[in-house]
Amino acid sequence: MLEPTHACNLSCEGCGRIREYGESLKKSMSVEECLTAVEESNTPIVTITGGEPLMYPHVDQLVKELIKRRRHIYLCTNGILLKDSLHKLIPNTYLNINVHLDGLSVTHDRISGRAGVFKEAINGIKKAKEMGFRVCTNTSIFKNTEMDEIEALFAYLDYLKVDGMLVAPAFGYEAVDNDIFLSRDDIHQRFRHIYHLSKKFKILSTPLYLKFLRGDRDLCCTPWGNPTRNPQGWKSPCYLITDTHYPTFRELMEKTEWERYGNGNDPRCSNCMMHCGFEPTVVREVGNKLSDIWEMIVWNLT
Repeated sequence: MLEPTHACNLSCEGCGRIREYGESLKKSMSVEECLTAVEESNTPIVTITGGEPLMYPHVDQLVKELIKRRRHIYLCTNGILLKDSLHKLIPNTYLNINVHLDGLSVTHDRISGRAGVFKEAINGIKKAKEMGFRVCTNTSIFKNTEMDEIEALFAYLDYLKVDGMLVAPAFGYEAVDNDIFLSRDDIHQRFRHIYHLSKKFKILSTPLYLKFLRGDRDLCCTPWGNPTRNPQGWKSPCYLITDTHYPTFRELMEKTEWERYGNGNDPRCSNCMMHCGFEPTVVREVGNKLSDIWEMIVWNLT
């Protein structure tokens, strides 16, 4: 998870970044620092996030250099700058543009804190598809999310021929004091419906993770599975919780007391079921059962 900048053009109600890093929003990483972090962690996949990464002045150079290194990229964006930024990028099998959409027009604009965001994001998606880019979306589920609306959103995105849809429960950031986040029981209930939708739409979340979300299996978090590097350093312990930052990836791995975290250990983890911590667990454990291997093979093929 690479955050070259935390600067953003929105103030979304469920976002912890602009609140947590409010005093360092003007800081950014150089392209060299970004590439060093990628090499240091030896990651095959880089999610370029933030903040709004299309506000990062060197995003085109960064993407180009990552493709040279054959890294798979998820370029996350709220979509506002997407349409006017596509000329800086070239479609490539290594590049996925990931647009965040939490509902249809009225709902998404309310969550984003600005009118017209949904329309701008959709226009960006349409233009990106016309130009041959791979486009996926990311949707967070909150306490007041209506499942019928999510189904309608997915149907519309399917009509636009997006290449896949990520969906996960929103994380309850400490910096966000609104009562908008789900408990584990709430998550289980909502994601029984999402699991049903995964049979109709191109949901990118793995079936084993979705079964965890609906309460049918237990998974322990793998907090180092998606390590985060930002202008402050390597974020410890994970993408969602910040106790400190380390200057090197090695220090992050060796100095973080991983056993202190997770459901039952740290109260901040009690309702967390986010993909960044649990999808790596799916990868780590998939070889333990033949039935899991078969289910993942079928999922990949379909």
